[in-house]
Amino acid sequence: MKRWTFRPVDRSIPDMFPASVDDYLPERHLARFVVEVVEQLDLDPFIKSYSGRGSKAWHPSLMLSLLFYGYATGVFSSRKLEKATHDSIAFRYICANEHPDHDSINAFRKRFRKEISNLFTQILMIAKEAQWLKMGTISLDGTKMKANASKHKALSYEYACKLEKQLKSEVDELLKMAEKADAEEQPEELSIPEELKRREDRLAVIAEAKAEIERRAEERYQYELEEYEEKVARREAIRESGKKPRGREPKAPEADPRDKDQVNLTDRDSRIMPTSGGSYEQAYNAQAAVDVESGLIVEKHITQATNDKQQVEPALEELATREDELGKPEAILADTGYFSESNVSAVDNYGATAYIAEKRDAHNKPLMERFKPDDPMPEGDDVTALDLMRWRLQTKEGRAVYALRKSTIEPTFGIQKEVMGYRQFLVRGFAEVSAEWDLLCTGFNLKKMFAMAMADIENWLFLNLSG
Repeated sequence: MKRWTFRPVDRSIPDMFPASVDDYLPERHLARFVVEVVEQLDLDPFIKSYSGRGSKAWHPSLMLSLLFYGYATGVFSSRKLEKATHDSIAFRYICANEHPDHDSINAFRKRFRKEISNLFTQILMIAKEAQWLKMGTISLDGTKMKANASKHKALSYEYACKLEKQLKSEVDELLKMAEKADAEEQPEELSIPEELKRREDRLAVIAEAKAEIERRAEERYQYELEEYEEKVARREAIRESGKKPRGREPKAPEADPRDKDQVNLTDRDSRIMPTSGGSYEQAYNAQAAVDVESGLIVEKHITQATNDKQQVEPALEELATREDELGKPEAILADTGYFSESNVSAVDNYGATAYIAEKRDAHNKPLMERFKPDDPMPEGDDVTALDLMRWRLQTKEGRAVYALRKSTIEPTFGIQKEVMGYRQFLVRGFAEVSAEWDLLCTGFNLKKMFAMAMADIENWLFLNLSG
């Protein structure tokens, strides 16, 4: 019978770790890369905000490295970050064997959410200086990210009105019972003041919810009215030209709230949104634009709109704020959810070439249709940006450019949700959620930049060894 020999296991042996925390990690490690990037950032807005009074604070560079590395590796909550500073060698390296408590981590993240978001551009500037970021072709898309709220905590306008009527009726009944309390015996377990207060509190919540629904309905009405007037004016112009407009006459919008309009009582800024598979979730619409060549996110924002139709202009506005530092994209790719004539014109006015699909292409096209020559480019004074884009998307070159969209932006959301493990916002409220999305996108970019840095090192070693 063969006898096995094993290494001895003695947990009482002292000094198992190196003497210096710098020796804990290999040279090529994401934690080292994050620390090096943070050391290159301008942290004056953070440092100058401290007064110097009270107990010593954690240095902003340590806290930022901790947050960035956490979001890049799937550790998001402040309690898990604190625990990781004890359990993980990489987190120990980042914190120099110190252990910031979860309250300090959470307070730092809340206090400096605007300043942290502003670092997004600085990090991209480092990528541009390293020649990873090209800003040539940009792919735009959105994903529904679940809110920190249940859709079952939503209150519809119809049910709110029904419940309000019921509670008011019960309040009247309780007041009548209070008047007869001395003359008639009441149930022993019934406390009229407590029951009245409970209903008054609920009526206050319902009134606030109804006011919010009515405010949103007014916003929607103004937007739909503007869209309706544009359609009417367009059809009138067609009639004046002697032609007959196609399709049905546009229907004027209604100003009143709809019965199914609702507000969530847990996170009122979130919305019920359709998701893939035909289901609905209480969610936010997270938008991102990715540089096709590098895969880096160059624009990000959160919207409460359930579709992407109105998100081209906000993306262009944010990209415009970074032109001096990062450059201007040459082309914008987007799927059918972003298609509209005004969006195509917006991209054209911005100075980029639009590739926004008008409809889904059929699969398995006939052989000769796939190899037919391109149609000539439309010419003339009446040719619009939309006409040119439609022609462009039918050319071989245009189809090849648009095909880059699916292989760049969709993997970005897949990595964030499946690899990094972020499928639901941990915070509530539009401002907090926006800051959280900025942090997640920054963590993604750092992860991507590290991979490119390691590829550059491998290429350099290969070139030098082969030379």
